[in-house]
Amino acid sequence: MSLDLAFGIARNGLLATQRALANVAQNITNAETPGYTRKSATAIALTTNGMPLGVRLGEAQRHVDAALTAERDSRGAEAAAATVRERLLAGIEAVHGATDAGDSLGDTIAALRSSLTGLRGSPGDTGLQRDAAQAAMTVATRFNEVAEAVGDARQQAQDGILEEVQRINAGLRQIADLTTLIKGDTVRGLPTGDLEDQRDMALSRLSESLPVQALHQSDGGLVLVTRGGLGLALDPRGDALSSEMATIGPSSFHGAGGTIPGITLGGVDVTRQLVGGRLGEYINLRDSTLPRYQAELDVAASQLASRFNAQGLTLFTGSSGTVPDVSLGYSDPTGGQIGFANQIRISAAVATNPALLRDGTHDVVDTPGGPTGFTTNPAGGPSGFATLLDRIIDHSLGEAVRDGTSWAPIPSGGLGPDGSLSSPFIPARSVEAYAATLTGAQTADRAAATAARARAEGLKAGLDARFQNESGVDPDAEVAALIKLQNAYAANARVMTTAQQMWDALQGVGR
Repeated sequence: MSLDLAFGIARNGLLATQRALANVAQNITNAETPGYTRKSATAIALTTNGMPLGVRLGEAQRHVDAALTAERDSRGAEAAAATVRERLLAGIEAVHGATDAGDSLGDTIAALRSSLTGLRGSPGDTGLQRDAAQAAMTVATRFNEVAEAVGDARQQAQDGILEEVQRINAGLRQIADLTTLIKGDTVRGLPTGDLEDQRDMALSRLSESLPVQALHQSDGGLVLVTRGGLGLALDPRGDALSSEMATIGPSSFHGAGGTIPGITLGGVDVTRQLVGGRLGEYINLRDSTLPRYQAELDVAASQLASRFNAQGLTLFTGSSGTVPDVSLGYSDPTGGQIGFANQIRISAAVATNPALLRDGTHDVVDTPGGPTGFTTNPAGGPSGFATLLDRIIDHSLGEAVRDGTSWAPIPSGGLGPDGSLSSPFIPARSVEAYAATLTGAQTADRAAATAARARAEGLKAGLDARFQNESGVDPDAEVAALIKLQNAYAANARVMTTAQQMWDALQGVGR
């Protein structure tokens, strides 16, 4: 082997080792940097005409499992969605009250029953009349409070949608900028690992808002597709999605004939195609879960008011003093059921004169299949008049409109302002039992959301640990590699020193 060849091999070895040392030093320095992945390069043997020329270090490559990264981001999206659901439903659960605390909707209706039963023992007792009226007010107030909590949560969902749209647009612009840089460095033959790390972190944050599948291109480009099959353009200057502010009420809904603006992509409403992540959960809460909650509350309040009214006592009304027509579908605006839970109150007549709880507010005509006939207790009538109290205790708060005839089933379908929603449970016949069931169903949703969040966070934590093990920096391993490289550097330096000494010796012989 010639001295020139020895010099060349040692020189290439020194350069390769120097680059490898710089790579290890970068790994160690960034070991705690969020999103940083381990970089390493493979040594490539150099030869010419069968003669060795040493080694060259290839470009530094990231150690990243694309499938693992996608799975980790998916679990992050699930955890983010469950967190949103848990947070919004927790407020509603708190207003519902604990089922064992005696202040839930079903409990307040049961307390009204007890007050009326106590009044039945002494119908002329004005103190018991006032107590019963107060119990009715408590029922109405609890309906108002829970309905208000549902409305507040639904407005929060709408506001959250706008926030997520803005966050998604900002994330897409950042990804677009990084992709432009990556493509440029790829063309120039420069390393892109650090930029790809930043882009992966941006994709992870984006997936928490809206899960996407990232399709990597050979030139460093990227194509993003949502779970709903929408392609998201990467424009560093424009917004992909857009929406508008809206005030949400019980009758508000998104869709044909609705007043809630949609989320558009290129001028096309894509709201129903945006699924998963925080954005998808906000949409689901605003357009499905919370409108159903509202409808169930409205149905319970409407049935309660209607059943009392049917027996001869207008105990509950809306703000206009009327009782909803439950024979019409929930979504029929002329029926007066939409939003009734927000405005239900004790009637002005009963509030002013609690004795009407004994006497009744109006006569009832006997209707086949409906209530039996009833005539109010006239002024100066017997103070022990109990006919009405028997009717409302046995029938308004019971399962039968009259002996042997059940009330029409409380609807479980056709709910929501557009009539597209359904309850996940079979309604009970009595309003009291129905109210207890809806409370249980609605509060159970929060518990399910908490469990879903814990499960998703646990899975993500496991995937994070696996990702760190496969793609993160192990300082101990890097230090061990550093020692090996230092030894290799010293060996190559020794070769060059020896070759230099031999060269100097040869020159001395020539002189």
